[in-house]
Amino acid sequence: MQYQGLVGLGLRREMLDEFCQQVPSEIQFFEVAPENWMTLGGKYGRQFRQLTEQYEFYCHGLSLSIGSPAPLDVDFVRRIKAFMDLHQIQLYSEHLSYCSGQGHMYDLMPIPFSDAAVKHVASRVKQVEDILERPLILENVSFYAAPSAQMTEREFVTAVLEEANCKLLLDVNNIYVNSINHSYDASAFLSAMPTERIAYLHIAGHYQQAEDLLIDTHGADINDPVWALLKACYAQHGVLPTLLERDFNLPSTAQLLGEITQIHDHQTEALKLMASRRMA
Repeated sequence: MQYQGLVGLGLRREMLDEFCQQVPSEIQFFEVAPENWMTLGGKYGRQFRQLTEQYEFYCHGLSLSIGSPAPLDVDFVRRIKAFMDLHQIQLYSEHLSYCSGQGHMYDLMPIPFSDAAVKHVASRVKQVEDILERPLILENVSFYAAPSAQMTEREFVTAVLEEANCKLLLDVNNIYVNSINHSYDASAFLSAMPTERIAYLHIAGHYQQAEDLLIDTHGADINDPVWALLKACYAQHGVLPTLLERDFNLPSTAQLLGEITQIHDHQTEALKLMASRRMA
């Protein structure tokens, strides 16, 4: 198991003025979508560079479209590499989904859960890694339909990780959202994820549209079932770096720190429990 009690926050432009003055000590790394930052100049560009020179950053992309039937956008991947080189960012993750075909669809679509799709994605992962000269980390995504599925989501995710020999960004909220929307056991899905492949974690809030329909919005506070799943994740897979995603309905930094502190508390509790078991 890994024991890395780090907590991060997704950086938004609205936070730049405040964080360029002072970053709370509870925030130990930041994550950004490179598409939203790599063309910025002027004040935003200077502020971003100030932060990347002082703090650890991860990249979490939106537009790679790893599962698309269209050819990989090699020029785009090269721009991502240049951005990461400039800011000395080593970690790049993307969604196990696609968002392009004849054009860009501006949404994350589910890849058919099939053997052919597993091989297709794995070959594109290797192509991306060759250009980036870095590993590509894939995230389990929320989805609302499973077209042409020949296997379960759990089987598909683990098959892709194995075939591509890549790491996993494990999104705890997405497990819970999918478990409600598709009527499966969230704990069983969590347990089936390969511990040795998990690079770091995401946690976020969601919107309940109906009793059996949750929407992954990153625009609300984390609820109790997702907190419980995070605790179970630490117990099963070890304490890993964990990032709080909040993309909409942004509260004050003080309110965000409440959830960040709660993540720290769960990590500390898990580490203490692990230590006591080793001593027993």
